[in-house]
Amino acid sequence: MPSALLGLKKPTPSKLLTSNATRGAAAPHNAREGIDMTNSNFTYNDGGRAASGRKGSAGDCVCRAVAIAAELPYDEVYARLANGNATQRQSKHTKKGERSARNGIDTTRKWFKDYMVELGFKWTPTMSIGSGCKVHLRSDELPSGRLVCNVSRHQVAVVDGVVHDDHDCTRSGTRCVYGYWAKA
Repeated sequence: MPSALLGLKKPTPSKLLTSNATRGAAAPHNAREGIDMTNSNFTYNDGGRAASGRKGSAGDCVCRAVAIAAELPYDEVYARLANGNATQRQSKHTKKGERSARNGIDTTRKWFKDYMVELGFKWTPTMSIGSGCKVHLRSDELPSGRLVCNVSRHQVAVVDGVVHDDHDCTRSGTRCVYGYWAKA
């Protein structure tokens, strides 16, 4: 199906991967068409999603981020998150979860927080209501170590100041971090 019918825009040439092959060097192992790999604070990492046999794209950023930061297999984290999602009760604001981690996880739920603590992470809020953005998704504003950062509508792993995700979500260092889970 043409991308125009899906409402998708074609990437502009400046956003496309510049091939190292034209410069005489081999393309990096993590290079993918359409991803700008020039940011030194970003490393393409799907958290083991492709290796687990899953194809296509999904809203599984929480699963990817936890798998990367906790250094656990994608399937193990996916199964745990899917189970938690399926057992959460329905509330006024959220429907009963399905047994899947593919379409997002409500990270404000107690079962998710308990899971992160069980993995050895500690939550650090970086914003409060009315405080404005104090911490951005930049290596000089985040502590070193293994982090799962909560940014607007997304979760991302940061390892020693380098963003590990399937796309560069830093917005050139201007994306606000609401809080992060740090490996203790």
